[in-house]
Amino acid sequence: MTIHSEHPFLEPPENRRPLRRIRSRWPAGVSVWTVAVGPRAARGEPVGLTVSSLVIADGEPGEVVGLLDPDSDLAEALSSGGRAMVNLLGVGHQELADVFAGLSPAPGGPFTVGDWQPDPYGPRLADALATLAIEVTTEPVAVGWSSLIRGTVVSTTIAEGESLAHLRGRYLEL
Repeated sequence: MTIHSEHPFLEPPENRRPLRRIRSRWPAGVSVWTVAVGPRAARGEPVGLTVSSLVIADGEPGEVVGLLDPDSDLAEALSSGGRAMVNLLGVGHQELADVFAGLSPAPGGPFTVGDWQPDPYGPRLADALATLAIEVTTEPVAVGWSSLIRGTVVSTTIAEGESLAHLRGRYLEL
């Protein structure tokens, strides 16, 4: 097996989509969205996905908007509404972010990486920088190649720590 210092299937810059290249230059906070029971409900398994395209809007009530991969188990689980937990990641969560993005293996499943606490809204990462329990309020909307999910914030937790961000294919500690 050969370990590459760069992504072995990365397109040369001139062949990459311009909007994807622009988006990669915009630092984004990293989160993992989870639901208590995903599409594999017969087995009672939770599902999760790393999400960097999200906006948190303050208000009464506050809202969260996220862009999800429409082919993901998470998008399928939220396609008809429901609940989710948004876990904002901090410094030290790089491996966890890669596992839920499908970039790193996790023998036994992704929830074996990190300390996850059960919650009716979805597994809650014990050492998350913050968590938001949300109720999905609208049907998903196709936006570009993503599904836009909108949810009302029901509860939050906040911890001290530094944020994990993503910029040009690398993690930053803010």
